[in-house]
Amino acid sequence: MFTLIFFRKFFKYCLIIWGISLIPVIIYKWINPPFTMIQNSQSDIRGEKRRWIDIEEIPKYFQLAAMAGEDQVFFDHWGFDFRAIEKAIEHNATSNKTRGASTISQQTAKNVFCWEGRSWLRKGVETYYTCMIELFWSKKRILEVYLNVIEMGRGAFGVDEAAHYYFHIPAEKLSRQQSILIISTLPCPRTCGFNSALARNRQYLINYAMRRYGLKLKY
Repeated sequence: MFTLIFFRKFFKYCLIIWGISLIPVIIYKWINPPFTMIQNSQSDIRGEKRRWIDIEEIPKYFQLAAMAGEDQVFFDHWGFDFRAIEKAIEHNATSNKTRGASTISQQTAKNVFCWEGRSWLRKGVETYYTCMIELFWSKKRILEVYLNVIEMGRGAFGVDEAAHYYFHIPAEKLSRQQSILIISTLPCPRTCGFNSALARNRQYLINYAMRRYGLKLKY
């Protein structure tokens, strides 16, 4: 009898916690998220206030460049690219250089709902919210939020801040090549410049993927 009561209360509390955790997910489906914990931790770097850009105003080639560089199967997975994860595990087992396999959905969940740092707890929270946004948001909304919250330069979060940071223009005026240059720095936005070896290699790969695969926007 005691065990049954315990499990009923445990299940009840789990439902309450789950319901509370869903509140920001549902809210951010329609309302743009404010500054995230990761953005606040870097607020001392740049004082400019970011401007949210609706996805219809973000150049399509910028969206395609992001997919080409970060998640080429974005429209085909449910939050996790298991093939990329498997390749990353195999690579990391034999190399000193760590390779990540985070999808755009995972990076969005991390930037909106998590804090900066590396731990199993943070990764668990990221995984949970990745599942939740895939369940409740559209792919279009995930991509829109991603392009507005991801760090794209030292202390520059979102496509509009990145456009001003690098080229002193609004996001709507970014060219195809400028878009590729910005996305090429995403593995290390605080330290990688356009001319770094990593960024140059990624510029070639992003450009190739955009030409070879097309990467159509399926929304």
